This record gives sequence, structure tokens and C-alpha cells, in this order.
Amino acid sequence: MKALHYLTAILLLFSCSSLKQNADRVFDRAVVQFTALDARLAPDAMPVTFEKGEVRDGKLNDWTSGFFPGSLWLVYEHTGNPDILEMAKRQTAKLSGITEMDTDHDIGFQVNCSFGNGYRPTGNPDYLEIMKASADKLCTRFSPVVGCTRSWNPGKKWNFPVIIDNMMNLELLAEVSRLTGEQKYMDIARSHANTTLKNHFRADGSSYHVVAYDEQTGEVVKKQTSQGFSDESTWSRGESWALYGFTMMYRETGDSVYLEQARKVAAYLIPLLPKDGIPEWDFNAPGTKNAFGMDAAGAPKASDYKWKPGDPVLRDSSAGAIIVSALAELSTYTSGKESRLYRKTALRIVNTLASPEYLATPGENGNFLLKHGVTNLHKWSGVDIPLTYADYYFLEAIQKLLKTE
Repeated sequence: MKALHYLTAILLLFSCSSLKQNADRVFDRAVVQFTALDARLAPDAMPVTFEKGEVRDGKLNDWTSGFFPGSLWLVYEHTGNPDILEMAKRQTAKLSGITEMDTDHDIGFQVNCSFGNGYRPTGNPDYLEIMKASADKLCTRFSPVVGCTRSWNPGKKWNFPVIIDNMMNLELLAEVSRLTGEQKYMDIARSHANTTLKNHFRADGSSYHVVAYDEQTGEVVKKQTSQGFSDESTWSRGESWALYGFTMMYRETGDSVYLEQARKVAAYLIPLLPKDGIPEWDFNAPGTKNAFGMDAAGAPKASDYKWKPGDPVLRDSSAGAIIVSALAELSTYTSGKESRLYRKTALRIVNTLASPEYLATPGENGNFLLKHGVTNLHKWSGVDIPLTYADYYFLEAIQKLLKTE
């Protein structure tokens, strides 16, 4: 009980800190942590997580490979630290051959987070060329019959799967369209967003993780999950991708249809957030306020599921960070009570993430920033760990909040 009161006091202390104070502290911490990460990275690897006492790195074509360079660019923009600038350039350069690698729809994550963030402060024309070549590669996954870019390659389970995560890769297409003036990229981004809006959502604004299409007809074959609790549950990071993706599409197009969808997603998820703002890994997982039973379609077998009644429901700091980044921006596209709700919610989550409960101390956590992320609890993979993309969206979220203060 004393520990609970102590934690509550700590969270209250950090909630009273100004956004600028929290931002400076977080970015200073990032300099320390990322300098250590940079120093030990191999030329053909990028950091992914810290699990079971060991840092786990990924290959350069891993879907997460752009987040560490992207985080470095964000830290450089905030601090102006020349050492961080050199790290950002060096880590970004490692991905220069990305278009020749075996990649999928996540080339948007890989390239826009690294080269896209690097192009903003440097104007390096080589970065734009890589962005354009990567956008061209992403376009090869587009089917005009389906109206979407294919997420994963065909397999035994799905032939043309589209995951809600794929909304995030549209930002590369939008950026390249805006920077080059070539409309074809935006046309594909719009088609994908429109098809996703039509087929990925339930009436209440919650989202399916995977929608599988018939490649020949464009018809929906099935709606399922890969990382959520069950086929009809709402995986929190998937819902955060939806919130961010449609907010971004409104920014890039000015189309009110996308704004309305972002508002609908926000209306669904905000009431489901716990008091401290950090979402559970799935909004319908056992133990949540809207819990589904173990007999739900697509749920893991009870005998294989390591969560037991009475156990705390694991939170996902990565979903929280993505939600903040989206809400910070969405607050600027709305007004009155709605805008204030979005910003207030974003600040609540940031204050929690910047507290000792979630923000690592120097040298801790494998030198990642945020603790308590979840990748795939359905398969008990990546449970309660730091995640490189959580760090990235946390830093981006703080940047957005500062710009609109």
C-alpha cells in the first residue's frame, strides 16, 4: 500500500512539471541512452529491444530499422547536439541500400522515419532520391483491384492481407508526392486509406487488425487478428495506428472524411484509457473493462495463454506514445472542448511516460528510453519490454506538443 502511495506521489510530481521541463529531461536522457546504443551497434544492425537481460538487434531490412535513425534526428532537432547529428547521419546511411533489400509495406516506416526526418533539417537531395525510390517500391505492392497496397506476402493463411498498421506507410507516399509534385503517390495513398476506412472499422470506430482480400475480385475474404487478443477485439496499437494514420491523411489532403474518421477513432479509445492514460495491450483482453471471454473467435487457447485471472493486464507504452503523437496533432485540427480533450489526454499520457514508472534511468533498459511495451502477447512474444518504435513516437509526440503549446 505504501508503494502505491509512493508511486501516486511520483506521478503527481511529474504531472506538475511543465511540458518544457519534461521535454528537456527526456531529450537529455535520450542523448545519454542513444549514445550508448550507437557505440555498440554493428554496421549491419539496428536496435529493436532489450529482453531477458540482453539487447536484441535487427537486420537492416527489419521493419523497425528506421526508428533509431529517426529518433536521433528528432533528438538533434531538439538539442542541436553536433555529436547526435553525426550519429543520425551515420545510422541513416546504413539504410542507403534499402531499396535493394527484401522489404515489404514497411519500407515506409524504414525510410520515412530515417531519411524523411533527415531531409527536413538537411535538405540533402540524396535523401529525397532514396525516399522517392522507396515510394516507387511501395507502389509495386498496390493492387487497383483491391484498392490497397499488400501488407505481407501471400502465405497459407492469407493471399492479400492488409493490416491496419499499413496506414502508417502511406506517409512516405504523401511526403514524396508533396516534395516532388507527382500525384500518383497520393492517388495510391488515398485509395488505400479509402478502402481501409470502408473495410477495417466497426460501427463504434474500433478496428480489425487484418483484412484479407481476394486479389482477383477485391472482395473481403475474412477479418482477423495477428497480434490482438481475438479476431473481434481491438488491439490497442492497431487502433493507435488508425488514429495516427487518418490524422496524417487529413493533414496531407485536407479531406474532411479522414478527419471525421480520426475523431471517431479518438471517441472510441479515449474513454477506454486507464487513469494514467497508458492503454492495455488490447482493449478487450481479459481483465479490461470491456473484456472478451476466452471463447471469443480467434482468441488463444486458454491452456496456452499465460495470463491468468487476477494478473494485472499488461500495458503497451508504444501504443500510448503513438496515441499522444496523433492526439497532439488532432487537437490542432479541432476546436473547443474537443480540442482541449485531445490535448489534455495527450499531456496526461506524456506525464506518465516521462515518470520513473516508464522512463528508464541512464544505463538501464538496454539504453532504450521507455519501458513496458508489448509486441505480441497473443503469442506471448515481446512481453513487458522496451521497443525502439515506442521511443521514436514518444519523442515525436513531445515535439508536436511543444510546437502547439
